[in-house]
Amino acid sequence: MKIKTVDVNAKEWFDKVNGNSYFSAEVIINYKLKDEIIIKLPFQYGYGDQYQYETLKEIKNKFSNMVNGGSLWSFCDNNKIILRTNKQENCLKRDL
Repeated sequence: MKIKTVDVNAKEWFDKVNGNSYFSAEVIINYKLKDEIIIKLPFQYGYGDQYQYETLKEIKNKFSNMVNGGSLWSFCDNNKIILRTNKQENCLKRDL
């Protein structure tokens, strides 16, 4: 399977009591194509671009022969893959 697009839609929640950020995400490989795959990243600790690192880790798990280190952006750039990311901040915990 050839990866043509990677779409990442993440949601982030900040726990004010403990001062920690958490996120969850949905990763769509080959959006709207016949070989579309959806990967769910569960609720987990992380802030900033952590969702992108976890996305690359999951892509490595599914397509281990295609990925060698680096960041999600560099992986997509090196392989001519369209990358679209979106993170909604200040979500409610129940939205994740």
